[in-house]
Amino acid sequence: MIEIKNFNIEDIDTLSIIMKDAFNFDSRMHLNKDGGPEGYDDGSFIKKWFLLDSASPYTIYFNGEIIGAINLFINDKTNENFLGCIFISPKYENLGLGTKVWKMIEKMYPKTKVWKTETPLFSMRNHNFYINKCGFHCVKIDNPKDKENGTYILEKVMSD
Repeated sequence: MIEIKNFNIEDIDTLSIIMKDAFNFDSRMHLNKDGGPEGYDDGSFIKKWFLLDSASPYTIYFNGEIIGAINLFINDKTNENFLGCIFISPKYENLGLGTKVWKMIEKMYPKTKVWKTETPLFSMRNHNFYINKCGFHCVKIDNPKDKENGTYILEKVMSD
């Protein structure tokens, strides 16, 4: 059973370990080395982005166990919302849980007109997840010749 609960500051240590594992797993697969955004491996990424007043962070549970998190930025004026990040423990990947979480998020924010996000150029698994599983479209590629620092800019226009 998947649950999405409001992020709790007491979960930072647990989520920091999961985030580090998830990003390293993906980076090793595609770049043959550990890596992720600044602070992904020491909790400072979560502290910086999940605790912003403008953030809408959630913790993801599976059968009562914390397995990941998602951070959103919701704009109630334009209904153009941004998925800051989503991560799930590698132990629970390839079970369709990420897709189910995303569908739950879409239902939580039915007024959304457009979802936006970005993901590393190198992460083919992320491209598959966002485009083929969640329905996003690539609208731009920043730094397309830089495998490590290039970024896919993605959008999902929601139908009424």
